[in-house]
Amino acid sequence: MQTELTWGDPGVPAILRAVGEQQPLVHCLTNIVVAQFTANALLAVGASPAMVENAEESGVFAGVAAAVLVNLGTLSAEREAAMHAAAASADVHGRPWVLDPVAVGALAHRTAFAENLLKLHPAVVRANPSEVMSLAGSRAAGRGVDSLAGSEEALSAATSLARQRGSVVAVSGAVDYVTDGIDVVAVPGGSPLLAQITGTGCALGALVAAFLAVESDALLAAASASAVFKMAGERAAVGEPGPGTFAVSLLDEMAALTRAASA
Repeated sequence: MQTELTWGDPGVPAILRAVGEQQPLVHCLTNIVVAQFTANALLAVGASPAMVENAEESGVFAGVAAAVLVNLGTLSAEREAAMHAAAASADVHGRPWVLDPVAVGALAHRTAFAENLLKLHPAVVRANPSEVMSLAGSRAAGRGVDSLAGSEEALSAATSLARQRGSVVAVSGAVDYVTDGIDVVAVPGGSPLLAQITGTGCALGALVAAFLAVESDALLAAASASAVFKMAGERAAVGEPGPGTFAVSLLDEMAALTRAASA
């Protein structure tokens, strides 16, 4: 069954309000290009970001955090050890964690690494269409971190991957699709400017983790995070700003939505 979810659904602000009230600690192992933007996005919605990325501490920290994000953007041997330790600890301690398999399919090593991480039961896999198609075993058109396929093209692969792995799969695009392998939630909206600044997908992955920290229904949590992000993008794009202004406005609008949800 396919349904649609937007900011106007009363359940979405309710989850955002819970994030602001509970201020969940979100352990982010993310790439060096977007770490600051990711942290600021979490702060904008009221969550508490932490970027503990050494192998000696990341597993311990994941066991006490409310949720964990593992983003494969910039890998190294040290980061891979830390990511595996964090994901394994989250799995053991029952902490929800999000896998953002950046550039899988395009690069064999990270594809194999992502497939190993999938064995540690991420609550949500959030990715672009090419990445989802690659993890599901389909041929995918991609160029590094960019997808040359649309989100609708990847929906079948997302459903298959969700069934294979028992994780919710969220595909980003002009319309985001979120599925648990049975139900599909379409999240329309946003702005083309979201694709013109770096780190928006990575920040969305962090928001999904924050929403998972306060909402046990992973399908609803991931779809609601997308709905908030899409609405913030729409509002930030008013007046046709340049990409630099848009990036700042996006954070401002996430904070404004958080205040509105708590009013």
